[in-house]
Amino acid sequence: MPGPSFDLNGIIPSILETSPELCVVIARRNPYLSCIKIGRIKIPSALSGDPTPVSRNLDPLTHPFAKARERARALNAAKLDRMFAKPFIGSLDGHIDGVYSLAKRPGVLNLIASGAGDGGIIVHDLPTRSKLLRFPGAHKGVVSGLCFTEDGRLLSCGVDRLVKLWDGMTTSDEPLVTFSGSTAFNAVDHHRSDQLFATGSNVVHIWDKNKSSPISTLSFPTSTENVTALKFNWSESSVLATTGTDRTFTLYDIRTAKAERRLVLNFRCNALSWNPTFPTRILLASEDHNLYTFDVRNLSKPTAAYRGHVAAVMSCDWSPTGEEFASGGWDRTLRIWREQERTSRDIYHGKRMQRIFATTYTNDSRFILTGSDDGNVRMWKARASERLGVTHGRDVAARQYRDKLREQWKHDTEVGRINRRRYLPKSVYRAAQTKTEMIRARQDREGRLRESGAKEGEAKTEISKVVIQEQE
Repeated sequence: MPGPSFDLNGIIPSILETSPELCVVIARRNPYLSCIKIGRIKIPSALSGDPTPVSRNLDPLTHPFAKARERARALNAAKLDRMFAKPFIGSLDGHIDGVYSLAKRPGVLNLIASGAGDGGIIVHDLPTRSKLLRFPGAHKGVVSGLCFTEDGRLLSCGVDRLVKLWDGMTTSDEPLVTFSGSTAFNAVDHHRSDQLFATGSNVVHIWDKNKSSPISTLSFPTSTENVTALKFNWSESSVLATTGTDRTFTLYDIRTAKAERRLVLNFRCNALSWNPTFPTRILLASEDHNLYTFDVRNLSKPTAAYRGHVAAVMSCDWSPTGEEFASGGWDRTLRIWREQERTSRDIYHGKRMQRIFATTYTNDSRFILTGSDDGNVRMWKARASERLGVTHGRDVAARQYRDKLREQWKHDTEVGRINRRRYLPKSVYRAAQTKTEMIRARQDREGRLRESGAKEGEAKTEISKVVIQEQE
């Protein structure tokens, strides 16, 4: 029978004053009634303050099976992570040709712009997967570059030798401003704070949005490059990085209007991305199936090489946290990498997804968007097993605990095997096997030549062969 109801705010102080011995009769927590009993008075736990602390004996001798239990939990956490791995969320359609450029608006989570090979531009709303703005026929030919300005407007460039500035709020078919050039544009990027933007063609042009012609032209004296990608630095916004078709990587300073450093690489780079939290680090996507990170303070060789793709890497983008990055390639796979690990932590692919030409993270680093030449913009989870929607604090704490267990036990044989196991398309799997055999055979051949004396000099590591020449 439930006890009588009392005004506890008034009765408890009076009991403690008149009969303090009741406080020491029984003071225990009742797990079934969620209350504390003091004598015959039931006090709800919400009014009883903090629960009674539970003492724990941390002596490892009294818990001989603690490590075994923790390993079992780590193994279950690894299995659950793979069981609930459903990375694909949905596709954003609307284009009738391949998607070759993507752009996200700074400081906004729900907007993404895509440019296609048919010259159309669409601004998507991610939560509803709807089209907010649509500019059909914005360019004649491929939309080769897109970027948002700080005030929310949209810059686009194409192979029709035009750069157009669009209002990001209205669906007007006419651009606000049109800038014309002499050659086809391959890339565009806006300055972080000034009213300037840069375009890449056979040279690099710096434009002012209030002027119809370039205010400066940047090029290397002996260069014959055709710029394929360019980006302003996040911190030192006057520093501009470019990659070219002549296998070059160049750093420009727009204040002096000249090239500061230039590298001639072993293979051509298709895309680049600055680390948002470590401004001196830059990521390059190369034609030799690898990704490389460079520290601009020392460009003699890459700081790290990330191997896993079996075809040319066409796009890359850092996570806003600066700890991970994503890459899309000609092999029709999207790979997610941790900066401290040299192999990808996850691989995404689809039956209908073709070659990936554009990759970008959302500003909250929870989702990744890819544009491929099948005409779709696909939306993926950055963490394949993450639950969407509202999550409670207990669920978040449980997920963090399972992640920590998997990280701590990743060197265990079974846990590590489950964490690393990924199913790949048959063509990608066979290409990876063939590539591994070719690399191993080449290394064995170089070793035999060196042992026989036919090849002189010190053995160079693979990462040392990336940079052929450094120019200043």
